[in-house]
Amino acid sequence: MTGCGARSDTRVTAPGTGPSREASAGVELTEATEAFTLLRRLDDAWRDRDCATVEELTTWAEKALGGRACEATRNGRPAPVRKSYSEAEFYLPGIAGQDRWFVALAREPDPAYFLFVQEAGEWRLGAGPIPIRGEVREPTEGAVPADDPGTGVKARLVPQRYLAYLTDPAGVSGVTFPRGDPARDLFGELVGRPARVRPDRLTTDVRLLVGPQRALLLPGGGALVIHALEIEYRQRARQGRSTLARPIYGRADLRGFTGRSRTAGLTGTEVVLVATEIVGSGSKLSTAGLRRGLATLTAD
Repeated sequence: MTGCGARSDTRVTAPGTGPSREASAGVELTEATEAFTLLRRLDDAWRDRDCATVEELTTWAEKALGGRACEATRNGRPAPVRKSYSEAEFYLPGIAGQDRWFVALAREPDPAYFLFVQEAGEWRLGAGPIPIRGEVREPTEGAVPADDPGTGVKARLVPQRYLAYLTDPAGVSGVTFPRGDPARDLFGELVGRPARVRPDRLTTDVRLLVGPQRALLLPGGGALVIHALEIEYRQRARQGRSTLARPIYGRADLRGFTGRSRTAGLTGTEVVLVATEIVGSGSKLSTAGLRRGLATLTAD
């Protein structure tokens, strides 16, 4: 491995106020409520294989997951199964400026985080759903200040710490996750997958998905950080073979993205969306939620 539609009683939280209907300094509740409804339009676009609308309504990680992947659904690849989310609570960063964003926590049908970002005057979905595992973390204290020498620095380092952990089979980085954490499962997959596809050869490259830092303070210290990674898999048939023996992606994926059913090699890029909790005022990390999807796939 190498590292390179909202209810009328929706809750909003602004820093230092607790649940209320007050507007934040940067984003107002009415804006957030209206932005949340674009999920319905996005669901319809995926169902209709309307890739232009999918691109229009998304940015950052969701745009990466909606480009070639949406086009592949026109070639027979099944569209992603999408749930109708509701019972939303909005967490507004409480800061003014050109960088306008907020996090939504949808309670139904299953708890999930969503990150919405405004670009060119329009709200777009940046990340979500990110299904929540275990206890729901409610970031009720506003955004992590960029100049915070404590939590601010720790929040900015979260993506890099994931990268260090996932690209360190020897375990010398010092980054750890608790037992049962999805990051540990992902690490185990990255380490063990090459052996499972033999005689094919498989290499991986883990890197950060570039984008601005999004972090909200949690009660009692700590923070909730929304970030994303890219994992690139390169699989090649062993010398002398014309096709892969154990392709890591199925025929529906291969045909949808490439138009082929067999190949001697493939390169696939997955996007991993992560919601990470910085536990308390310390430096421990816990993955609050994770979702991954195939963004691109090419055949050699």
